[in-house]
Amino acid sequence: MRNEDAESVSVASDYISRVNRAIDSIVANLDRPHRLDEIAAAAHFSPFHFHRVFQAIVGETPSQFAKRLRLDRALTKMALEPGASLTTIALSCGFSSSADFSRSFKQRYGVAPSAFDIQSWRSKRSGELDELMESYAASLHITRLPEGENPDGFEAKVRRIEPRTVAYIRVLDPYNNGPKVAEAAERLVAWAEARGAADNQWLGYQWENPEVTPLKDCRYDVAVVLDNFEPEGEIGRYEFPAMRIAEVQMSGGIDLEIRALDWLYRTWLPTSGYVPDDQPGFEAWAGRPFAHGFEHFELSLQLPIRKIK
Repeated sequence: MRNEDAESVSVASDYISRVNRAIDSIVANLDRPHRLDEIAAAAHFSPFHFHRVFQAIVGETPSQFAKRLRLDRALTKMALEPGASLTTIALSCGFSSSADFSRSFKQRYGVAPSAFDIQSWRSKRSGELDELMESYAASLHITRLPEGENPDGFEAKVRRIEPRTVAYIRVLDPYNNGPKVAEAAERLVAWAEARGAADNQWLGYQWENPEVTPLKDCRYDVAVVLDNFEPEGEIGRYEFPAMRIAEVQMSGGIDLEIRALDWLYRTWLPTSGYVPDDQPGFEAWAGRPFAHGFEHFELSLQLPIRKIK
């Protein structure tokens, strides 16, 4: 590689690292307003240049990105916390008031949140997800489990887990970039091996709910639990707080994972006394990611939860 090519790759990697730090700052503080200079500082950019760099890489301005994430989180709460008031949802998602939430919601979806058909929206997203999953393997027949049915004998164990610091590589639009997820895992495994950390706990997690967020806007992180390291290039660092989780163990293909998630959300959650917490759902791998290939997975599904108030 020519020197100028190597420098170009290094600059691109550095920009991705900085934008990832800005995204992490937004996500970690989504329940409050963000100032541009605050987010830019997390990325070590001047506000003027940061705004342009962020938009060029992410495709949205920082404010547009933050507002979309707040609306996505609000939609998830509307779907999974039907008893919560719209004002409570608005404030918990970082909107300054219910009026601010309603105005932003109507700008994006065309109707006020009180008139929005959340179940039809979820059904449409679920249909797109099923269609995409089936395209991966024509032999799979993925069916949504009717509420209350559990032919696979899934069990959910509620437990507390300690804070976890992870090294991650982020993949955008993962449902249409499946090979990129596997390639990211390979790169991170090599990075972890060089640091004697390849046998630590491996995680995969997605910040968005694909039954609410369009698939193209989803983000997936492949990660390894590790405390002492500095982020570099595409390797980011994120610190998850202690949390309570509902955990379901599974051993099988993507069709089994879809059924497990269906059962967890549609059957177990509504009668559990819990609602999802504001953290991503995790895939906790048994061993290294994709250790059993791409058609069989040994992992635990971990859904962060909190008690209904």
